[in-house]
Amino acid sequence: MENSKSIKFIDLFAGIGGIRKGFELACSEMNIPCECVFTSEIKPYAIDVLKQNHPEETVNGDITKVETSEIPDFDFLLGGFPCQAFSAAGKRLGFEDTRGTLFFEVERILRDKKPKGFVLENVEGLVNHDKQNPKDKIGRTLSVILEHLAALGYKVNWRVLNAKDFGVPQDRKRIYITGTFVETPDLQNFDVKSSILSEILETGLPVSDSKFVNLVLSHYSVNQLYGMSIKDKRGGENNIHSWDIDYKGTTTEQEKEFLNRLLKERRKKKWAIEYGIDWMDGMPLTKEMIRTFYDSENLDEILDDLVSKKYLKKEHPKKKIGNRRIQDESLPMGYNIVAGKMSYEIAKVLDPNGIAPTLVAMDMEHLFVGDNGGIRKLSLREGLRLFGYPDDFKFNVSLQDGYDLLGNTVVVPVIKQVAKRVLKIISIDESETKNESECA
Repeated sequence: MENSKSIKFIDLFAGIGGIRKGFELACSEMNIPCECVFTSEIKPYAIDVLKQNHPEETVNGDITKVETSEIPDFDFLLGGFPCQAFSAAGKRLGFEDTRGTLFFEVERILRDKKPKGFVLENVEGLVNHDKQNPKDKIGRTLSVILEHLAALGYKVNWRVLNAKDFGVPQDRKRIYITGTFVETPDLQNFDVKSSILSEILETGLPVSDSKFVNLVLSHYSVNQLYGMSIKDKRGGENNIHSWDIDYKGTTTEQEKEFLNRLLKERRKKKWAIEYGIDWMDGMPLTKEMIRTFYDSENLDEILDDLVSKKYLKKEHPKKKIGNRRIQDESLPMGYNIVAGKMSYEIAKVLDPNGIAPTLVAMDMEHLFVGDNGGIRKLSLREGLRLFGYPDDFKFNVSLQDGYDLLGNTVVVPVIKQVAKRVLKIISIDESETKNESECA
């Protein structure tokens, strides 16, 4: 490819421009000039970030309201089409969801404009979405997408890749779908590069001084907190429960022992059989059930005290009504752990020698790191680094909006490596076409 020839691309469902950034970095490393000729995004504070980083450009709105004729000709389509319709965090309606049908906007533009290639990104859940047979490699939704892309004449490939293998300390699996008219892109055998959180963390930032944080730190040192989760839904060595820090009131060692035992017992399927209900993860157990594994003389006293402090609640077991579960008042009441997924200010304190879990918008504000003798929330700069954005990337938004944008963005180094594979095909093809022309 002649270096004087600029690759033109469009960026759909752009978010804060992560796919674009990865593509531009790939072009830069390959000494290929590139130019974004069209951007589409609808979220106001994402558009604000796009304008911070590309002040001379216009951001177009809803792509469903843009005629193909209004889009300039281009060589590559980039798009992280909305994932909620396929995500485990959503309702998983797929193409029944209006957001799911946005793939067909991608198809429309590819069909009408016939660019040389594309790079698409989505959640891992797309792979198995609407799977009809457990033995099938992929679900119907991805099958439809691949079939429609192939029908346009593209040689298509896809693969699930994990950010932690691309030098980013985050365990984040996403599907990448690519294609060109010339050759199927190779998405195998990327060089593995690892990193840990301490390589991206800032230091000396203000630490949290909230009542909850101070309570936790009165029971555990910062080093003891590394890698620990704080929730009442699960047990295990790496979990702190509300009763471990006496959050709802002081508990005795015996009460702590009992709560830890009940936490595990309430998940056993034998209790569902005894109740005559469909098994669910965390059922209330009657006093009689409890006595089969914890027959203490002062059990009544323990139960009453823990209910009064709201570590336990009394409720009926739940039955399924369609897709919902409601309490079945025909069955006896039992005791259950009071547990909410995001009950506490801190969900987890990240280990600087490890990596972050998959970052999602609703969880990011509950992730803490150690700093300056205390703990604090992730800074937005750290959040950007956890997605591989360079430090010169402008991101002047509120903490809350920043977490939301980051939870839905892409991992830039993965995009860069995927894009290089696709660009290599186009580079070779254009070089061969040029040589053939000169020979003729």
